[in-house]
Amino acid sequence: MKHIIALLLTLSLASTAFAAGESVTYKVDGEPYEGYYVSPKPDAPMVLLIHDWDGLTDYEVKRAELLADMGYAVFAADLFGAGVRPTEVKDKRQHTGELYKDREKMRNLILGAIETAQSRGANVDNAVVMGYCFGGAAVLEFARSGADMKGFVTFHGGLGTPEGQDYSETKGQMLIMHGTADNHITMDDFAGLAKELEAHNVPHEMITYGGAPHAFTVFGSDRYREDADRKSWERFTRFLENILK
Repeated sequence: MKHIIALLLTLSLASTAFAAGESVTYKVDGEPYEGYYVSPKPDAPMVLLIHDWDGLTDYEVKRAELLADMGYAVFAADLFGAGVRPTEVKDKRQHTGELYKDREKMRNLILGAIETAQSRGANVDNAVVMGYCFGGAAVLEFARSGADMKGFVTFHGGLGTPEGQDYSETKGQMLIMHGTADNHITMDDFAGLAKELEAHNVPHEMITYGGAPHAFTVFGSDRYREDADRKSWERFTRFLENILK
């Protein structure tokens, strides 16, 4: 319990340290997007953070600030567009659905975020991509593209592979963290991904957390599970320590 209290306290304090980072407006294929960048020092190892289906919100900013406190430069990408932060389920489905139907655009948006982070001084050659829920699905899409990143991390993300795709070009290590009680993304999906990664010799670790439903890291929600959040965050931080120099 004391660990999660410390985590939430740090996140709360981070929210008051917003000035440490900056909102960054950038363009991809001529369209405006608004990300968030924070870096504790020049040439710090980088984490690209991809948001949930409600867009880039205070949740991602708080996680970015927490990572910055640990010594990482973080660029929280925007895959929906500047000012697009849906609050209604139908709108969230619309924006995520458009990108699920246009996987090339999804990949280009992630590349655009990385290029923007590089332009701000981020070390994109020493970087990991991570995401939550929809962001986790986007991370796997980027991994399948053959992107040259050191690692790919998902928290309760979508795990399915579109028809015609596979992990034959994937570089870097994979860390997949999932709730065993997730009714949206099932343990069959989890097992299917494990088989795919093994078939293509992709270095990976996949962990499930008992009793954890979908979106178990979203503090303040009725799905939040403090034990799973603490354990998954601790594993994530060790992963970063091991592969980012």
